[in-house]
Amino acid sequence: ENRVHCPRALLSASLQLARIQTDSIVEMLRELYPDLRFEIVAMSTTGDKILDTALSKIGEKSLFTKELENALERNEVDLVVHSLKDLPTSLPPGFTIGAVCKRENPLDAVVFHPKNCGKTLSLLPEKSVIGTSSLRRAAQLKKKFPQLEFRDIRGNLNTRLKKLDEKEDFSAIILAAAGLKRMGWENRIGQLLSPEDCLYAVGQGALAVEVRAKDQEILNMVSALHDVDTVLCCIAERAFMKRLEGGCSVPVAVNTMLKDGQLYLTGAVYSLDGSDSLKETMQTSVNYPQRNEDGPNDDVQHVGITAKNVPGQAQEAAENLGVELASLLLSKGAKHILSVARQLNDAR
Repeated sequence: ENRVHCPRALLSASLQLARIQTDSIVEMLRELYPDLRFEIVAMSTTGDKILDTALSKIGEKSLFTKELENALERNEVDLVVHSLKDLPTSLPPGFTIGAVCKRENPLDAVVFHPKNCGKTLSLLPEKSVIGTSSLRRAAQLKKKFPQLEFRDIRGNLNTRLKKLDEKEDFSAIILAAAGLKRMGWENRIGQLLSPEDCLYAVGQGALAVEVRAKDQEILNMVSALHDVDTVLCCIAERAFMKRLEGGCSVPVAVNTMLKDGQLYLTGAVYSLDGSDSLKETMQTSVNYPQRNEDGPNDDVQHVGITAKNVPGQAQEAAENLGVELASLLLSKGAKHILSVARQLNDAR
C-alpha cells in the first residue's frame, strides 16, 4: 500500500501514557482525514529502560527521542508523538515539530499517600518526604516548604503511584497534572500547584508531533493539529530555555499567558536548593494577521517548530520574547546560578 495512504505513527512503548497520547493524536487525524488509514508502531527507548537513575543525571533529553528519530529517518514511520517537554530546543537536522496540539493543564499536581488524603503540602508533618524526579520542582518547593524533604522518584506514572501507595517511603509525589488527566487519574490530584507555588516546565502539558522536515505531505497533514495559542506560548518558552542553555539538568521554569493579543512570559532560574533565584516577566504583542507566506521562507522553523498556519510575525515576536527574557536574566547573573546548579548536579 502506498506509504502516504497509511501514515505510521510511532510511540515509545513501555509507557501506557505514550500509548494514550499517540492514540489521541491518531484519533484527531482520523477525524480530519477519514479516508486515510493510520497504523501505530510501538517501541521502547533507552530512556524508558533506565528507570533507576534520576532523570537529571541521565543528562540529554535526546535519550528518549533518539531511537524514535532513527525510525523516522529510516522511513519506518511518518510521525512520532512526544510530550513537548521531552523534546530538546534544537532538533537534529532533517526533523521538525510539525504540530503542537492544544495544551492540557500545564500545572504540577500533588498526589498524596492515602493516609494523607485531604491534606495539602503545607499541612504535612515536618520532615515528610516528597518524591519528584525534577530539579525544577524540587528547587521551587524546597524554598517554599523548607520543613519538607525532597527525594528522587523515577519510573513511569504507574510505577510512581505504586511506589507511593504500597510503601511508606513517600508522603506525597509531584507529577504533571496533564499526564494524570490523560491517564484518567484526575481523582488522585490532591492539590494543584499554582504558578505562585511552582512554575512549570517548558512545553509542559502540550503534545508534539515530530516529522521529517522535508516530507511536505505529512507536514501539511499534521499541521491541521496546531493550536495557535499553544504554539505561540511554547515558542516563547522554548526560546527562553534555548537562550539559557537549560535542560533536564538545571532548574528552569516558566509560566505563559496569552490574553487580548498580548503574550506574557514569566521565566525563572533556581539554584538546586531554591535559595538563589531570578524571576522576571515580559510581554509582547502577537496580534498579527495570517499572510500568505509562500516562497523561500515557507518552512521557517522557530525553536524546532514548523507552523505555517500561524502568522509568521507572531511566531517571531514570541521567539524574541523568550530570547529577551532570557537575556534579561543572564544580565542579572543567571549564568552563574545555572552553572553552579549544573556542577552540583553532576557531583551528586
